[in-house]
Amino acid sequence: MASKRKATDETETPEVKIVESDEDEALGKELDLDKSGSDDSDDSDSSVYSELEEDDSEDDSDDEGSTDSEEESDDANDEQDLPVKKTKEKAKSSKPKEDEYNYDSSDEEDIRNTIGNIPVNWYDEYGHIGYDLDGAKIRKPKRGDELDNFLSRMENPEHGVTVEDTSTGQKVVLSEADADIVARAASNRVPEQGYDMYGEWSEWFSSDVMETPLRDIPETKKSFLPSHCEKQKVGKMVHAIKMGWMKPRPAADTKTDESGPKYHMLWQTDDQVDSTMRRVHDPIPAPKMYLPGNEESYNPPPEYLFTDKEKMSWERATREGDKRKLPFIPQKYSSLRKVPAWSNFIRERFERCLDLYLAPRQRKMRLTITPEDLVPQLPRPQDLQPFPTVCSITMKGHNNMVRSLSVEPKGQYLASGSDDGSMKVWEMATGRCLKTWDMGGVVKSVAWCPNSALSLIAVAVDTVVFLINTGLGDKLVNTRTDELLSDEPDNSGYVPPARVSQAVKWTGPEEKSPPGTLVMVTHFKAVKQVTWHAKGDYFATVLPEGENRSVFIHQLSKWRSQVPFSKAKGQVQCVLFHPVRPSLFVATQRHVRIYDLVKQELTKKLMSGAKWISSIAIHPAGDNILTGTFDKKVQWYDLDLSSMPYQVLRYHTNAVRDVQFHKRYPLFASCGDDNNITVSHGMVYNDLLQNPLIVPVKRLYGHTKYDDFGVMTIMWHPTQPWLISAGADGHIKLWT
Repeated sequence: MASKRKATDETETPEVKIVESDEDEALGKELDLDKSGSDDSDDSDSSVYSELEEDDSEDDSDDEGSTDSEEESDDANDEQDLPVKKTKEKAKSSKPKEDEYNYDSSDEEDIRNTIGNIPVNWYDEYGHIGYDLDGAKIRKPKRGDELDNFLSRMENPEHGVTVEDTSTGQKVVLSEADADIVARAASNRVPEQGYDMYGEWSEWFSSDVMETPLRDIPETKKSFLPSHCEKQKVGKMVHAIKMGWMKPRPAADTKTDESGPKYHMLWQTDDQVDSTMRRVHDPIPAPKMYLPGNEESYNPPPEYLFTDKEKMSWERATREGDKRKLPFIPQKYSSLRKVPAWSNFIRERFERCLDLYLAPRQRKMRLTITPEDLVPQLPRPQDLQPFPTVCSITMKGHNNMVRSLSVEPKGQYLASGSDDGSMKVWEMATGRCLKTWDMGGVVKSVAWCPNSALSLIAVAVDTVVFLINTGLGDKLVNTRTDELLSDEPDNSGYVPPARVSQAVKWTGPEEKSPPGTLVMVTHFKAVKQVTWHAKGDYFATVLPEGENRSVFIHQLSKWRSQVPFSKAKGQVQCVLFHPVRPSLFVATQRHVRIYDLVKQELTKKLMSGAKWISSIAIHPAGDNILTGTFDKKVQWYDLDLSSMPYQVLRYHTNAVRDVQFHKRYPLFASCGDDNNITVSHGMVYNDLLQNPLIVPVKRLYGHTKYDDFGVMTIMWHPTQPWLISAGADGHIKLWT
C-alpha cells in the first residue's frame, strides 16, 4: 500500500497546483512575498527556509493523499456517471486552491508611503517617516539596540535575508529567489540563474544588402573633424621631441650618392628655432623688421612725396628732436641705377643687432603676491567670546599707586597692596571695601593662600612677610587657621644651616604687628614678591638684592626655610611654581630658568632676547609660558617646541608691567605703562602637532598716568571671564 501510495504521489504531484489570481501574484512580486512553499522551488538547495519548506511539503502530501483516496473511491463507485465525475473532478481541483481572501493586501496598501521620490533623511528629525494613502502619518517603527541586533543575528534564521524598507521603515524578509539574486549580484555573476550570456544573438537587420536601404542618414559632422584625443597625444609627442626627451626615427635616406656637394644655410630665418633655444620652455621669437612700404620705393606714387610745407615741418622736427612721421624723406628716381647708397645703413644694422641681442628670449610668469595673502586667516573676535569688554566697577580708596592684587581662591574677595602703606580687602561682587590694614610701609606684594582650608594672606612689606588671617568668610575656617598657626611647631631636632639662619627668621606676632597677624618671616633684604605653591603649604619670596640668596622657599607647616641656589645667576625678577609638576620658574633680567625641585637640577633655559624681563605667567596646563618685558614686548614660549619665543607680541607702546593667564578660559592679558590692557585669546590644543592659536580680541582703556606709571598689575577672576586691574592712579577696576 505504501509503495502504491508513493507511486501515486509521484505521478500525481505535478498535477496539483496552487492557483493564484493575477492580482495576488502581482502583489506578491511587488512586496517580495516568500513563495518557498510552492512546488517550483528546488528541494535540493539548502537555505534558511528548509524548516518552512518541510512543513509545507507535509501539508501538501496530506492534501495529495486525500485527493488520491477520493479518486479511488470515485473510480470504484461509478465510472460511467459523467456528471458526477465532473463535479468530483471540479471539487478535487478546487480543493488545494487557496482562498483568495486569506491574503489581504489592504494592510500593505495602508502602509504604502506616498512621499514620492525624495530623500528619506528629510524625515530624520520627525517621529514619522511619511504619509499613507489616506494622508495619515506613518510612524517610525521601534528600532532595537545593538543587543537586539546581536540576538536576532544569533537566533533568527531569517536575519541574513531581512532588509529594511527605507520608505516605510518595515523589516522585509527576502524570498529565496530574491536572496539568490542578491548573492549572485554580490559575487559579480549574472543575477538571473540559467541566463545564457553567450547565446545566439538575434540580429536586427539581415546581412543581405538591399537595393533600397532602410535608412540613409548622412554622416555626422563629428566624423569629418579630427579627433581631439589624437590631437592631444600628437601634441605631447611634438613637445617631447622639441625638449629632446624623445627622438624620432631617422628618415630613410633615399639618396645613395653622398659624393655630391653639401649646402648649409648661412642665415636662419626668424621663424626657425635655434637649437640652443630648445631648452627654453616658452620661447619668444625675435622681433621682426617692418616690411618696406610705398614710401621706401625708388619711384613712389606722387601722393607719398613731401610738399614744401611738409618738408619744412620734417626738418624742424629733426632739429628739435620731436617725433617724425617717417625717418627719411621719400625721393623719386627715374631708375634703380640712380639710387645712391643709404647713409644710415650701418646705424640701422647696428640697431637691428641690438634688437636681436637684447630681446627677451623666455616668457616667465611673475609671482604677484598681495599683502592680504600673507596675513593669516584669524577668527573674528565676536566668535571667541566671552572676554571682558567694559568696566563694571571702579574701587577707590588707595591714596597712592596699587602695586599688587590677589584674588581669593573662590573669587569672593580681592586683596590689594598700595604704596600708601595699606592693604585692603574688597568684596568682588559689590566693590565694597571690607577691611583695611595699616602695614607701616610700602606693600610690595600680596598673595592669597590657595588652600581653601585656610584664610590666610601673605603680605610683603620691606623685609618682612606677614601671614595675616583676614577674618572674613567662613568662621570655622578662620578659627581653624588661628589654631594651626598660633603655636610654633616643634623643631627641636632641626638645626637650620648658617646661610638660612642668618638670612631668615620665623617669629610670632608682635605688638606693632597689623591685626590678624599669625606669623612673621623676617628677611635680611627687602622682599619684592611672594608667591604660593598650588598646595598652599610652600611659598617663595624674591629678594632682588640678595645676590646668591635672592630666592627663598618657605614651608608654612614647619616654619622652615631653604635657599635653593648657591650661586647668583643674575638679578632675579620673579619666581613661580609649576601648577602641576614639581618645578620652579626663575626669571632673571635676560633669561627664564626652569629647575626640577625633586632632582635639584636645571632642566631648561629660555632665551628671551629682551633687555629686562618684568613679569612671568604660566599656562594652567604648564606647557606654555608668557613673559612681559620692559622693552614693550610680550613673549609666548612653547616648552615642547623650543627655548626661543614661539611668538612675540608687540601691542604696547611702553613698558609691559604684568602678564596673566586665566585658569579656566583660553584667555590671557597684558598691561603696561601706556595705560593699555590687551586681552587676547590663547587656545592651547591637546594635539601636539597643532600650534597654539593667539588672537588679540580687546584693548581696554580706563586708567590714568601718574609719574609716567600706567597700569601696574592685573589679575583674572578664578572662575569668571573677569579681569581686575590696578594702576598708578590708585584705582582698581573690574572689567566684565
